[in-house]
Amino acid sequence: MEVEKKWEELTPEEKREARFKHWLEAPGIKFDNPEAQKKYKARVTRIIKAYKLQEPDRVPVSIPAGAFSIYYAGGTLYQAMHDPELVRRAGLKYVQDFQDDMDYFTGAGINSGKHLEIIDYKCMAWPGHGIGKDASIQNFIEGENMKAEEYDDLIGDPSDWAMRTFLPRVVRSLAPLRELPSLVSLLGFPTNFVTPAANPSFRKALQAMIDSGIEQEKMLNANMDVSRAALAAGLPSVRSVPGMAPFDTLGDILRGTREIFMDIFRRPQKVQKALEKITELTIERYKAVGKDINTLSVMFPLHKGDDTFMSDKQFAEFYWPTLKEVINGIVKEGLMVTLFAEGSYNNRLKQVNDVPAGWVNWLFDRTDMKKAKEILGDRCCIMGNVPASLMCTGTPQAVKDYCRKLIETCGKGGGYILAGGASTSQTNAANLKAMMEAAKEYGMY
Repeated sequence: MEVEKKWEELTPEEKREARFKHWLEAPGIKFDNPEAQKKYKARVTRIIKAYKLQEPDRVPVSIPAGAFSIYYAGGTLYQAMHDPELVRRAGLKYVQDFQDDMDYFTGAGINSGKHLEIIDYKCMAWPGHGIGKDASIQNFIEGENMKAEEYDDLIGDPSDWAMRTFLPRVVRSLAPLRELPSLVSLLGFPTNFVTPAANPSFRKALQAMIDSGIEQEKMLNANMDVSRAALAAGLPSVRSVPGMAPFDTLGDILRGTREIFMDIFRRPQKVQKALEKITELTIERYKAVGKDINTLSVMFPLHKGDDTFMSDKQFAEFYWPTLKEVINGIVKEGLMVTLFAEGSYNNRLKQVNDVPAGWVNWLFDRTDMKKAKEILGDRCCIMGNVPASLMCTGTPQAVKDYCRKLIETCGKGGGYILAGGASTSQTNAANLKAMMEAAKEYGMY
């Protein structure tokens, strides 16, 4: 009699197949009707085959809607960030009106403005806070949030540095965390962790965490209601968790662009040691994430690896090796990897093809898709390249024509998903529907 293996005894391929099977069978989902369940299974099967570099019934589609649902319902991002009920109402309307125009559902991902205001977050500007109320996107604010002399602190004890130095810098409401004792000292004196609560400023910081959490919970609940409605209508979710390439972790939010590119000349050994530590911690995180069978993939937006940010030599030395190590660590957990190549990766394609076949999905922004298909198509599923500018300003026919060309270029043999190069919240309904129409008209296998 065959004994069922424990999860940790499964091979990466067996874990991945278990995730796909769980996704397809959809335990716990209450579908609106049998037809919705039938469509759900057809959509999931279509996507899985594309991931496996096989030919499904037709080319799958990921429409680049972003926060389109908010504008479609007559709201603005500013209003949505301060009104969870608007997010819920807009999302439900979007699901109802577009359920036949999607192969899978991606939520708008609206943050709570009140939550960000309460914690006084330094690394972002959002409508009504740092940028105008009419802005349609949040802006990342880059800064030198780690000083050059702190490399050793990060490498030697990253948790302590993050808790007592980094967080107080970027989350202003948590400034009193600077007064915490060294975390390693708690091993001998655990009550020292609560001793600072005798200080009113520390209690105020803890209360800010509670208050912001309450506001964020309201927004999360609204988003979850929309996601449940999408599933009930037969729209699967890819269930990705966010990731960040080690170099981007160091270069985006810690050192900043100017500083990290000076560092690779002034202190390259420190940079490499920091990248090694970040890589180690990143892989450990996804070992924990991988225990959840509901999780299918990890999604990495790649910020500083494109053709214009660094030379091929720098990419080979500082960017790709640690990202590749993270990818291999994630694959061991039976998780797929999606890499969002922001900008252009035309010079990188041959090098980044050094990944396990059938495990990596590339979502391209402005890369030459013909080259991408030729170089990566036998190892990776490729997606993307429908320009945001076209989705915002083009006609439905222009969108269909562009999508047809992409399908003809990339669709042969499978392993292709029609998708936008970036999300386009302020596109129009006709252009989103035109993408799905193009797949149905031109993408049949």
